[in-house]
Amino acid sequence: MRRLKTERGAALLEAAITVPIILLISVGIFEFGRAYQTWQVLTNASREGARLAVIPGSTDAQVRARVNQYLSGGGLATVADGNIALNRAVAFTPTSTGSQVQVNYPFQFMVLNPVIRLIARSDNTGRGIYTMTASTLMRNE
Repeated sequence: MRRLKTERGAALLEAAITVPIILLISVGIFEFGRAYQTWQVLTNASREGARLAVIPGSTDAQVRARVNQYLSGGGLATVADGNIALNRAVAFTPTSTGSQVQVNYPFQFMVLNPVIRLIARSDNTGRGIYTMTASTLMRNE
């Protein structure tokens, strides 16, 4: 009867329960931090492209090159030209137009990918790649 009342191993059992939970929270913080950083770089890349697009005389190729230059400077892979949508004739106000740059970037979670696939919708390939989109509209000068 005395053996059943001891608390030997209670600390090991508590650690076995709490350590995986703490690790999951830590990995989640890192993963979503990386996703937020990617979104910030993507947003700034679309802003840089829109800044160049509103300058008279700039070409579409220069805008796409500037966006890819900013992405690579931010530590991201460059995107194909099809993922950079450029529209220079957006109705900004009744008397002026604007240029809009939209950048689509494929993002994949590293560790939490199986968990995120249960929650969010990804592309149709089943690999868990999510498309982040950033769009910027600036008035043409």
